[in-house]
Amino acid sequence: MTLLALGINHKTAAVEVREQVAFTPAQLEQALAELRTLPEVREAAVLSTCNRTELYCVAEASGEQAILDWLGRFHGLAVSDLGHCAYHYLDGEAARHLMRVAAGLDSMVLGEPQILGQLKEAYQLAREYRGLGGELERLFQHTFAVAKQVRTETGIGENPVSVAYAAVSLASRIFDNFAKAEALLIGAGETIELVARHLRQAGVKRLVVANRTRERAARVADAFDGEAIGLDEIPDALIRADMVISSTAAPLPILGKGMVERALRQRRHRPVFMVDIAVPRDIEPQVGELADVFLYTVDDLHEVIEENRRHRQVAADEAESLIEHGVDAWLHERRVRSAGELIRRYRGHGEALRESAEAQALAQLARGEDPEAVVKRLARQLTNKLMHGPTLKLREASGAGRQDLLAAAETLLLSQDP
Repeated sequence: MTLLALGINHKTAAVEVREQVAFTPAQLEQALAELRTLPEVREAAVLSTCNRTELYCVAEASGEQAILDWLGRFHGLAVSDLGHCAYHYLDGEAARHLMRVAAGLDSMVLGEPQILGQLKEAYQLAREYRGLGGELERLFQHTFAVAKQVRTETGIGENPVSVAYAAVSLASRIFDNFAKAEALLIGAGETIELVARHLRQAGVKRLVVANRTRERAARVADAFDGEAIGLDEIPDALIRADMVISSTAAPLPILGKGMVERALRQRRHRPVFMVDIAVPRDIEPQVGELADVFLYTVDDLHEVIEENRRHRQVAADEAESLIEHGVDAWLHERRVRSAGELIRRYRGHGEALRESAEAQALAQLARGEDPEAVVKRLARQLTNKLMHGPTLKLREASGAGRQDLLAAAETLLLSQDP
């Protein structure tokens, strides 16, 4: 049996494919149960996020095809289509991949912390649905320890590396308490969705999403317990908004100076933080001239993003080194554990020889034979039995020119003085 990691992610498959392979929470119990029934699989865990679907299994060395076939059957997809975008790793490479995922090194946003929480949820579900055995249990625990070390000993999660994250990070310099702020997000694409996620994680409780198509606004707003409005409702929403972040594909500005001025008067000139991520711009540049508006454009963020990306890349290199040590430690522990079964068998063999020799000696003593002669015979017979098998194998190894076996035998058999 071997450790196998098999999956697809944002690097190998478009979202149209990823969404077809994703598992809903309601499907996970059935998925884990079916995986465990495959003859090739002994243990299994499933990680499914918007950017990746990955299966971690203890399986036969050639089991990846059977698992890929199962993944296609479960989702009703052609295995040939999956084969073009799927990857798999074995043993040490599989462990390394899992640790890199946990540390955020394999994420779309380098070092993002959400994946570790998602991985812990996958681990808990696998435990709950009895997908884990000793091998995966130890691997996940070791992985979480390595990920914690990466987080505490490097700056991998300290610097924003996306426009959305940079915008929210910039807002944190202005707002002491995000929980009291209301955010108006204009647009409904991936950037705005990421902004909404970062704002919610930062503590913002009131989110309003405005979009030309209200249904698309609702899709983003509903995911974060927000409110969806159309573009025509923005003037009223501006009165309540403490921060405005906009990212649309509109050819002309959506917010003009006059609209913002009217909202500021009704706000009694309480300041508003604005970030215009769009190109072309969604907010007229003249809005930045208003005394109570802090307006930033995407150009204002790029320098911060690049600087933080450089800092994070240094931390990522440090994290890779920690992961290499983590993989080496896991492989060492695994090799030590793999010797356990051999040691048990060897000790069992020795115990069987001892019991047989002991039974003979006791029978001889019971017949009244000389105790000293019985003890000497016992020692001689036990020594011969213990040495007979290894002696034959040593002769065979010598005849075959197996110097590696002879050297190992010398280390194993003659490492202690008599």
